Amino acid sequence: MALTLVQVNVKARDDSALGRFWAEALGWGVSSEGPGVTNLEPEGFVWPDPAAFYVDVVKVPDPETVKYRVHLDLATTSAAHQAELVARLKELGATPADVGQGDVPWTVLADPEGNVFCVLEPREIYRDTGPIAAVVVDCADPRAMARFWGEAIDWTLHEVTDDHATLRSAKGVGPYLEFLRTTPGAKTVSTRVHLDLLPNPVDDQAAEVARLQTLGATPADVGQGDVSWMVLADPEGNQFCVLGRA
Repeated sequence: MALTLVQVNVKARDDSALGRFWAEALGWGVSSEGPGVTNLEPEGFVWPDPAAFYVDVVKVPDPETVKYRVHLDLATTSAAHQAELVARLKELGATPADVGQGDVPWTVLADPEGNVFCVLEPREIYRDTGPIAAVVVDCADPRAMARFWGEAIDWTLHEVTDDHATLRSAKGVGPYLEFLRTTPGAKTVSTRVHLDLLPNPVDDQAAEVARLQTLGATPADVGQGDVSWMVLADPEGNQFCVLGRA
């Protein structure tokens, strides 16, 4: 197995503006591989560093702003840090969001384009993740998702229950990948936030795509056309990309 989860990809109306927001939010650097694409990376890391995790913001026409099944959780180190981060994010353009969370210790916000994310209270498990504590995926069956993703990528399963599953890089670095059981609901639009996987070596893309399909992934057409990456959907319909040689 030679697939690594390397980044989240966020669709945007204005990749530069949204990229600036998230760069400020995370304290990361900004670069661009071409018009309509803003790359965010931790300071001191150069793509594709196996110890790093990245965010790509990609311009697309009129992305939807409904609640999607993938969001980011941000880590904090103290109650004061949580309050300071929430205040700073609001100054950058984030707004409070109500997704039915009720009285919880974390704060739910939306970025300037409406993407919901959470600023967590301090938790020991996230003390060494960096600014992104977790990439969180809503799902119907965390156990089944953990089986698929545990075989799909080079990450270690840390916890699995009927309601929650957690994986992390086998190297013990970067954010967690978490699956949360939620009430099933219709998903009628393309995912605005999705995961990108990188084969190693990159020339193994076709073989890795074939392996993923044996695990239950299916080809997905999101209007990508003739591109170097392959778009698939996991067993619950969440789209993701297997990157190739550009």
